[in-house]
Amino acid sequence: MTRHRLLCTALATAAVAALPASAQTPRATPPAAAQRDGAVDATLDRAARAYKGAKSIRASFEQTLTNPLTGSNTVQTGELFQQGKRWSARFRNPPGDRYVLDGRTFWIYTPSSAPRQALRLALDPEAVANFDLVQQLATKPKQQFVITAAGAATVNGRPTRALQLVPRKESRLAKAIVWVDDRDGTVRQFELTETTGLVRRVRLSDVRFNAPIPAAEFAFTPPAGVRVIEQPGGNGVR
Repeated sequence: MTRHRLLCTALATAAVAALPASAQTPRATPPAAAQRDGAVDATLDRAARAYKGAKSIRASFEQTLTNPLTGSNTVQTGELFQQGKRWSARFRNPPGDRYVLDGRTFWIYTPSSAPRQALRLALDPEAVANFDLVQQLATKPKQQFVITAAGAATVNGRPTRALQLVPRKESRLAKAIVWVDDRDGTVRQFELTETTGLVRRVRLSDVRFNAPIPAAEFAFTPPAGVRVIEQPGGNGVR
């Protein structure tokens, strides 16, 4: 793993593409800008040290969805699991809802809103990375995003430093903010803002590295009577 890949291993999936960066390169970096860039690198390095060697990660989450078009706020809770290119979210509220990425197929099953159907997206191997913000950060993140320091905040009683990431290419993702623990480098919170205005903020707790994860967390079998609907998944999806 590269040092920057480790930063956001707990993040949920998001398709991200990039806008061309300016072709003009400044001859010298102003001192203030250099300090800001140094703060960003220090935060990335702190997270890398925390996640170094992690084979798996699991954490409890509280997700708040804010829709400016409807003025609604929806709070969901559950547990996140990640192991390599496999990822899943098992919801406690609403109970029974699941998102599962088994490394090739992405399942969306939300009996709370659509009890008789499950969505299945068949992905080419390359598309797995495109669906995962973690993979977008894996290789030279500053070429994928404009990354800036976004201040300090206390999350779940822990001091954190925030980083703002703006895609360099057009994307449904307008920006992301990640809060990194100032003491141990753990990602404590992240927020994704889509171009539609929808804001998804996820607060993590009880983060555990290399904890055993049952294989069943990365597998999904539709319950009896549930209709499977094939869905296109974007770039690289068959």
